This record gives sequence, structure tokens and C-alpha cells, in this order.
Amino acid sequence: MSNLNDASNFLSMIYKPDTAEFYSFPKWPTLLTKAGLFALLLYVAFFTAPILQEAIQAALADAYIAVSAFVGMTVAVFYIFERRFKSNLEAFLETQKQWHIPVAAMLGVLPGCGGAIVVITQFTLGRTGFGAVVAALCATMGDAAFLLLAKAPETALAIFAVAYISGTVTGFIVERIHGRDFLQRIRQEGMTLIDEARCRMARYPVLIQLLWFGLLIPGIILAFGNAFQIETDQWFGIYASYEPTKLIGIGGALLCFVIWCFMPGTGSGLVNLAAQPGAEHTVSVWQRIILDTSFITAFVILAFTAYELLMHFTGWDLASAFDAIAILLPLIATLIGFIPGCGPQIIVATLHINGLVPFSALLANVLSNDGDALFPAIAIAPRTALLATLYTAVPALIIGYGFYFIGV
Repeated sequence: MSNLNDASNFLSMIYKPDTAEFYSFPKWPTLLTKAGLFALLLYVAFFTAPILQEAIQAALADAYIAVSAFVGMTVAVFYIFERRFKSNLEAFLETQKQWHIPVAAMLGVLPGCGGAIVVITQFTLGRTGFGAVVAALCATMGDAAFLLLAKAPETALAIFAVAYISGTVTGFIVERIHGRDFLQRIRQEGMTLIDEARCRMARYPVLIQLLWFGLLIPGIILAFGNAFQIETDQWFGIYASYEPTKLIGIGGALLCFVIWCFMPGTGSGLVNLAAQPGAEHTVSVWQRIILDTSFITAFVILAFTAYELLMHFTGWDLASAFDAIAILLPLIATLIGFIPGCGPQIIVATLHINGLVPFSALLANVLSNDGDALFPAIAIAPRTALLATLYTAVPALIIGYGFYFIGV
């Protein structure tokens, strides 16, 4: 009975207006839009020509087994470590002002947007300066970092190193130009960005959590099997002919997509929720793992499905098309980075993992994108957010094209 009440409360809150103290974000994509995407996904996966069905089903299974399982494992390790060893960053930033820019860049480099959101919050409280905001936003890769860590860890480490150095240097230059107190807005210590009702939206019924982790655990085992080129269906004995690996992958992918559909809006609505002031102790680590992994999975699925549909209906060679405009890719990736949220950036990372865009374009996108951290920045200090975002484009273009012209 308790599970039914939890589910009812969750669904009813989707339509409640945002009651946050300082902002109200537009809820796009809406539940209706997401439901339409889910219906389209089901149609092309199960009710179209057999050759297209096979391609989409394989894409769904691959998105979960080859990507989401590793992402979920990476997210779990990071969030458990973060919760267990979280230090008093607020006190450190308040007392060690000479270190606030390199510390802000380090927080930005951390996978997810939580670290950058912490820096934005500290700026609004007067504990850090504008240079620290620029450093964090320049360094952050958002949730795309989890995807890259899971699928291309060497690339991820290289990105983190360049992003940290770029963020730190850019932060010091900006502070030298404007001073530490530029655009400073002091707020009360007790400010909250997300109210208790919004936090409760992330409390999924126990049955949903058990089902989600019940698919993730075998998904991780199968993912390692696939990584070592093992025919994992043979592990299921007499049931191998039913392609259980594929079925688990499709089931996990669709469940993640449904959870994403019921996330109310974008931005800091739920993703990276525990980094928001007022929400740190309201959302469990396990719920954060479900939220972030499902969010990343949804955009990986959209990227994989769009690619398969494009290839099926047009036969267009996407790699050749990108090669034809290769010199524009760092610029395009920088402009995509201006879009708030992590979804578009996850798609850019997915394209890089699949060999469609070069490292230089990925790097330009990383340096210019601000992930979910841009949402509270826009809401609380819009002028600061706009100017900081424009500043991140400078290292993005310089370093992105620098790597492009040396052939990376």
C-alpha cells in the first residue's frame, strides 16, 4: 500500500507548479513530448519493418549493456565516494580565498554538475568570486563525463587535465580583469533553491528501485562479458536461443527512458539534485544513481536511435559528412555547449565515442558547456551566467582549434 501511495504522490507532483524560492524553470521537454518520443521509440523498435526493428532493438540493447551499465557503475562509485568523504567545502572556500579559483576548477572537473553547482551557490553567498565561477563552468563536463569515463577512460583523463588547466588559467585572467567582487550578489545563508516537494519527486517506489537495480547488476556482469568478447547468451544455458542479453538490454534501456520521461522538466529539476542547496540530505545516493544514469541513458538512446533511423531512411554516411565540414566542428561544438543542460553534451560525447567527431570538437564542447550548473546561475544571477558562458567560449575556441590544427 505504501508503494502505491508513493507512486500516486510522485505522479501527482509532476503537474504541481514549481514553488522554489528564487526561480521557476520552463518544463521542457514536457511530459507529453517525452511520452511522444517514447511512443515513437516503441513503434520503430517493435512495429516497423523487421530490418529496422532489428537495428533499433540492437541499438537499445547496446545503449544499455555497452554504455549504461558502465555509466551506472561509475556513477555509483563516484556518488558513494562523494557522500562518504564529503568535506566542508563552504568553510574552506570562505577561509582560503587565495585557492578559490583552482579549487573551483577542481570541483568543476568532477564528473556530473554537482561541483560546479556548489561553486555557483558559494558565489551567490559571497564566498567565491566571478573568476571562480568562470573556472568551474569552463572546467565542467557535466554528466557527459560519466559516459566518457565508462567508455573511453583515457580520453576522459586527458579531457579532465586540459579542462582543469584551462579553467584555472581562464579564472585567474578573468579575476585579473574584473576583480574578485565583480557582479557579486550576497544572499542569506539559509537560501534554498529547491523545495522539499521537488525533492520528494526523486523518491521512487521501492519496487521501481528494486527493478532498476535488478536489471543494472546483471547488466554490469554482461557488460564485462561483452568487453572481453564472451558470448554471454551461452551463460543462460537452454535459454540462450532467446537472446537473454539482448532482452535484458532492451528492458533496462526502456526502463531508464520511462524514468527520464517522468523527470519534471530539465536542468536542476532533478538531475544532480543533491548538489542543490536544501536537497543535500533529502535524496539518497541510490536515487541519485537512478536519476543520473537514466538521464544519460535516455540521451544515448536518442542519439543511437536517430543515427539508425538516419542510416535506414537516407543511407547517409555521417562520418563523411562530418569530414566535409571538419574545420567547422570545433565551432559547432562550442555553440552546442551554450545550450543549458547535459543532454546535448552527452550526444556530442556519444558521437566522439563512435568516431564521428574528433577530440578537438569534443574538447571545445567540454570547455564551453556548463551543464546543469547553468540553470541555477541563470535563475539567481542571469548577468553573471551570460558573461561567464561567453568567457568559456574563448578557451573553447582557442584550445579546440589548437588541437584541430595539430591533427587531434
